[in-house]
Amino acid sequence: MPKILRIINRFNLGGPTYNVAYLTKYLAPEFETLLIGGDKEEGEDSSTFILDDLGIKPLIIPEIKREIDLKNDRAAYKKIKEIISEFKPDIVHTHASKAGALGRLAAAKMKVPVIVHTFHGHVFHSYFGKAKTGFYKSVERYLAKKSSAIIAISPLQKNELVNIHKIAPEEKVKVISLGFDLSRFFTQREENRKKFRSEYLIDEDEIVISIIGRLAPVKNHGLFLKAFADIQTRSSKKVRAFIVGDGETRVQTEQLAKQLNIDFVDFPNEKRKAPLVFTSWIKEIEFPLAGSDIVCLTSDNEGTPVSLIEAQAAGKPVVSTNVGGIRDLLHPEIGLLSEKGDVKKFAENLLFLVENPEKLSQFSKQATEFVRERFHYQRLTREMAELYRVLLLKGHE
Repeated sequence: MPKILRIINRFNLGGPTYNVAYLTKYLAPEFETLLIGGDKEEGEDSSTFILDDLGIKPLIIPEIKREIDLKNDRAAYKKIKEIISEFKPDIVHTHASKAGALGRLAAAKMKVPVIVHTFHGHVFHSYFGKAKTGFYKSVERYLAKKSSAIIAISPLQKNELVNIHKIAPEEKVKVISLGFDLSRFFTQREENRKKFRSEYLIDEDEIVISIIGRLAPVKNHGLFLKAFADIQTRSSKKVRAFIVGDGETRVQTEQLAKQLNIDFVDFPNEKRKAPLVFTSWIKEIEFPLAGSDIVCLTSDNEGTPVSLIEAQAAGKPVVSTNVGGIRDLLHPEIGLLSEKGDVKKFAENLLFLVENPEKLSQFSKQATEFVRERFHYQRLTREMAELYRVLLLKGHE
């Protein structure tokens, strides 16, 4: 039975954790998998419930951190080598940048037959300055030479890796989209909608516009607030905005709301109606999605945001910035895109949906079918198993 050592940066809430969890749980039974990774960082929401629900017990290496730290990095590298020596994997598959560096270096040193890496985000722009980005590119090109295959999670990302940043040759880069268990978004929609809207004091005729995810600089919640403030003054409909999530820019976002004269409430700590509602994290994300009418994403940079896949699974049209792999996620008739930072265009896209209920209904119906097979975990595990089989044959030639 081929053994797979799967390594992730950290078990925080997001696409990579879902990806490794489903691959660990549902990969073809011919493979044995050991999952290891770092813990979530301060200010991040834990993904423990994802692993617990699937009965997965990962091995935690606390020294694996997002930022470069020579002491921790050396310790993590040493531990990974020890695990490889003991587990004797046929494949080491790393996910995201830090795990990708430490894991691939350790696997190459220990002469693991097959080394695979998945890029989950866009590490080459928006986050870092020019010098740091150039350094990361050099490191990734070196690591790509040590890899049997590189996995991009969208065609756009493959184009960036191959043609724009020249990280690896085209034949080495495979596109395998993320996969999720989306079944909870297909059922009990009306029941969940009534429950959420009752709890959060939402009237039948109010249109709810939600943004879901971590509050961080790169997510640019300021764009969301400015666009909402704009449509509040221009729309003939009753609109409310919901910010679902939490993070380091929470206070800053609240301050901007005050500057824009948007009345807001911290729910459920303060139970009253307001145009803007901060809910913090909601574990059962199908509830706010069912209760929403439009879902937004305003990021300056993204990989393949889970929130937009889940939104479409829940039958919600999307208004988003056109960054990262987002265009690959959206049916052209479901998502409305604008360039990052463009408040005017973002607000126009929102207003179009708010003022056109027939379009809102049409987009909603198309959304679910678009993602049902494309982002299902069964497709993910099937495609990954096929790739592993091919690489194992090549590795043992």
